[in-house]
Amino acid sequence: MDVFLEDFFPGVYKTMKDGTKKENQYCKFDSQLLTSFTSSLYLAGLVASLFASAITRVFGRKVTMLFGGLIFLVGTAINAAAINVAMLIIGRLLLGVGIGFANQSVPVYLSEMAPPQIRGALNIGFQLAITIGILAANFVNFGTNKITGRYGWRVSIGLAAIPAIFMTIGAVCLPDTPNSLIDRGHREKAKAILMRIRGTAEVEEEFQDLCEASEESMKVDHPWKNIMEKKNRPQLIMAIMIPMLQQLTGINVIMFYAPVLFKTLGFGNDASLMSAAITGVVNVLATFVSIYCVDRYGRRFLFLEGGTQMIICQIAVGTIIGVKFGVAGTGSISKGVADLLLLFICVYVAAFAWSWGPLGWLVPSEIFSLEVRSAGQAITVAVNFLFTFIIAQIFLSLLCHLKFGLFYFFGGFVVIATIFIYFFLPETRNVPIEEMNRVWKKHWFWGKYIPDDTGIHMSEKAKVVA
Repeated sequence: MDVFLEDFFPGVYKTMKDGTKKENQYCKFDSQLLTSFTSSLYLAGLVASLFASAITRVFGRKVTMLFGGLIFLVGTAINAAAINVAMLIIGRLLLGVGIGFANQSVPVYLSEMAPPQIRGALNIGFQLAITIGILAANFVNFGTNKITGRYGWRVSIGLAAIPAIFMTIGAVCLPDTPNSLIDRGHREKAKAILMRIRGTAEVEEEFQDLCEASEESMKVDHPWKNIMEKKNRPQLIMAIMIPMLQQLTGINVIMFYAPVLFKTLGFGNDASLMSAAITGVVNVLATFVSIYCVDRYGRRFLFLEGGTQMIICQIAVGTIIGVKFGVAGTGSISKGVADLLLLFICVYVAAFAWSWGPLGWLVPSEIFSLEVRSAGQAITVAVNFLFTFIIAQIFLSLLCHLKFGLFYFFGGFVVIATIFIYFFLPETRNVPIEEMNRVWKKHWFWGKYIPDDTGIHMSEKAKVVA
């Protein structure tokens, strides 16, 4: 918003307003202070996620979600009342702490509560909520930009308190997971919760599996040390590679800086915000596609199809921008070309929203054994935030220096990501979360890391003994 830039980033505002037709369009928003405002949230989230692992393990998933919601509320209040950049960044840091705790606990909570046959769809509800939040934020920005005076941006930032309140109240009302309750010695309560969420009293086999997994986890005093063991090597590699590659697809170039990107491409102020809102709508709708498909066609299918679609769109967007703006960045685009760019960007966002977006959280949350699950999720979140921070911090400079080649740059990483999934990710569809190791044992590459007796179902163990 112009008033926001004028109040807090006057140098960027002056460059934007004083530029001429011959100005290099790629570089007019290049400001490390502006990117610090965005990226500081993800740096704080990275650090917070590591502390959240211990809290999740000791106090449960519910307490971690509650704490995240409360901290987010405080950060929202500071941001909405900000009078200088320092207050803005302090507020963003607190928002990052809140999001770090939430991202560490919520995917694990969903994976542990869900029946295996719908675990994918239920876990993607997490990503669906994120896409709805992005869409709501885009429409809020569009609406508050119309407010006369200089406080529209305060309303926009302050409204973030609404989802934070929902999360805080929700965390109070939700039961903790049976896995977490068993791990903390509350077996009877855990069994009652398991019967409640499964809708049947016939849960003895699953309950015994959970108890058995908990007994194994109790032998582990140092999950951060144990996660480095050979038997956890495949899951650890996935917890690092999947969130890293998720961010290197370049999605946050679109989602974080959509208005800035669209302004750079020649869209007006209102048109930029509305175009960002359109991509938000696509993001939400495509996530429903993932919910429908993930437990029917599997994780690998969505990863591979989405990656292919994203590569094609990134090449198309980079080529169109290169032809119209050139290396000097002094060209312009017509409305028809702008609409074509928006179309390709929407198709790209759709591909991400039914593949790397939700699956980047789902797969790491479902593959770890109980004794190292909280540490594994913390690594996933930390890697995600690390690369989110890096990309958020350097994007505007990359746009200035790589120009239209930026889209080829990220497209190359999508090629790498798609190849990685094809060769190294086994299918985890419909596999009970406590039996996941048998999937890795059968894999052509990872099988050598998994002990022969790891991941065998309790009933199968009985047959072995007999």
